[in-house]
Formats: sequence, structure tokens, C-alpha cells
Amino acid sequence: MFARIAAALLALIALGVVGTAHAQDVPGIEICTVEKTMERRTSCLQSNVDFLQKTINKLTSDHQQKLDAANRQIESLKSSVASLQKLVADQQAAQAKLTEDLKKKADAPPVKDATPAAKDGTK
Repeated sequence: MFARIAAALLALIALGVVGTAHAQDVPGIEICTVEKTMERRTSCLQSNVDFLQKTINKLTSDHQQKLDAANRQIESLKSSVASLQKLVADQQAAQAKLTEDLKKKADAPPVKDATPAAKDGTK
């Protein structure tokens, strides 16, 4: 437990969260080794522990909200991708059908003109 608190304390120091004020009403980390009596030192340490726990809980809550928002965005993007994939598949199917129809028209023999019979009747 002490190792976890020490690690959190070092992380907060590195991030610049540690307060420099020594008053009890200002939340932050205090240097407890300067206290002479055991009761004041214990109280100081407990205050530091409480501050660190509140900070960790706040950060955990903030990160969970960010994760939830990111997951909602991922689901939205998945839905968009699925609809776009369907649209592309429909477009490809329509293009293939159009190509097939044009190929059938090109391969079909030309239609004979009915005008030669009419020419024979006029002679």
C-alpha cells in the first residue's frame, strides 16, 4: 500500500500537482517529516493519503468518461462505415449490371431494316 501511495505521490510531483502551501485548509501534498510530534505527523500523512485518494478517484472518473465517449464515437463510426460499405456494394452491383447490359447490346446482331420490302412494293 505504501508503495502505491509513494508511486502516486511521485507521479503527482512529476505532473506538478503537488501544492507548496503548508496550511491545512489548502488541499495538496505536505512534507510531513518537518512535524515534531507523532500525532501531527500522522495527521499530516493521513491528509496526504486523503488528498491522493481524492485525486486518483477524480482522475479515474475523468478517464472513464473519456473512454465512454470514445466508445460511443467508435460505435457511431462503425455504423457509418457499415452504411458506406453497403452503398459501395450497391454502386458496384449497379456498375456491373450496366457493364453487362452494354456488353449484351454490343454483342447482339444488328436489327434488319424493314425498308427493303417496302422498296420491292414500289417498283
